[in-house]
Amino acid sequence: MRFSLALNYGRFDESIGMDAVAKNALELVKIADQGGFDTVWTAEHHTIEVTASPNPFQILAHWAAHTKRIRLGTGVISAPYWNPIRLAGEAGLCDVITGGRLELGFGRGSYQYEFDRMAGGMPQEEGGRYMRELIPAVKALWRGDYEHKGEIWNFPATTSAPKPLQKEIPMWIAARDPASHDFAVANGCSVMSTALRRPFSEVEVLEARFQAAMKANGATGLDHANMRLGCVWEDKATRDIAVHSMVNYGRGFENLFKNIATVKNGFPDLVDFDTVANRDEFQPENICENMMFGTSDEVIAKLERYQAAGIRHFMFGTTFGLPHDVARRSVELFCDRVIPHFRAKTAALEAV
Repeated sequence: MRFSLALNYGRFDESIGMDAVAKNALELVKIADQGGFDTVWTAEHHTIEVTASPNPFQILAHWAAHTKRIRLGTGVISAPYWNPIRLAGEAGLCDVITGGRLELGFGRGSYQYEFDRMAGGMPQEEGGRYMRELIPAVKALWRGDYEHKGEIWNFPATTSAPKPLQKEIPMWIAARDPASHDFAVANGCSVMSTALRRPFSEVEVLEARFQAAMKANGATGLDHANMRLGCVWEDKATRDIAVHSMVNYGRGFENLFKNIATVKNGFPDLVDFDTVANRDEFQPENICENMMFGTSDEVIAKLERYQAAGIRHFMFGTTFGLPHDVARRSVELFCDRVIPHFRAKTAALEAV
C-alpha cells in the first residue's frame, strides 16, 4: 500500500499569520519525507483563507528545496482557471525544479463562490468541459509543436517551454461519478477520490467505479488513491480536539458548497451549530467511525479494511483546522506506527 499526505495552507482566523501556516506545513512535509510517505499533495484555491493556494507550483517548489525523496503533487489544479500553454510551461518548470518529482492532478473546480470570482460566474458544472479539453492539449504541448483548435482554446503551433524533466509526468483526475472515472482512465490518468464524510460503503463504491473504468478501457498500470481527512491520537483529549476541529471545518464549508456563504475578508462565516447538530455527518461517533480517526491500531485496522476492498493508495488529509501540535503528532504516529505495519506486511508477502 502506498501513502500520501494531503496538505493545504489554511487558517480559520487571523490569530495565526500565514507565514506561520507556511512554516507549520513545511514541518509536516519534512516529517512525511523522512517518515515514509510516498507523495505530498496540495490544492489550488483562491480567495478563501481556509484553503489559500493560488498557485500550488510555488508551494511544491518550496517543499522540494527542503525534501529529498517524496514526490510532490497538485491535488488538484482547477482546470477552468488555466490556459493550456501556461499550465504546460509552469508544470514543466516545476518538474525541472523539483528534480522530476511532480505529479499533476486535475479537477473541475470546487465551489461556485470561487467560480464567480475566477471564472466570470461560469456554472461550476461546466468545469469538466475545460478539464476534458485541457489535459490532451497539455500532453501534446509537452511532446513538441502543437496547434490547437478547440471549443474553448485556439492557438497556433507552439510547444511547452520548458518541457518536464520526466519523460511523462503522472497525471491524476479527481473523480467521483462514473463518467469522470471513465474519462480519466481512457486518457491514461490515475484517479484520486474522496468518500467525503460518508460511511465505508462509499469507499467500496468508488473503488468499484475505478475498476469498472479500467475494465471498460482495457487499461493497466493506473492507480486509485482514496482520501480521508484523519488524525491519529494517543488519548481521549486529542480525540475530542480532532472531532471539534472536524465539526467546525464542516460548519465553515457548509455554505460555500451551497453557494450561500458570507465571506468576510477571506474567512467564511461558520453556520450555527444548531443548523447541523442533528445531521449524521456531524455526530462525533460517526466522525470517528467514518474518517481516518483513531489510535494507531484503530487506523491500521481501518486501512486493512480499505486494502481488502482493493484500495492500494491512501491519501491522509490533515488540513481541517487541527492545532499544529496535534497535526504534527498525528503525522509522526502515522509514520512511526502505521506505515511500518504495511511495509512489513508487504515484505512478508514478497518473501513467501
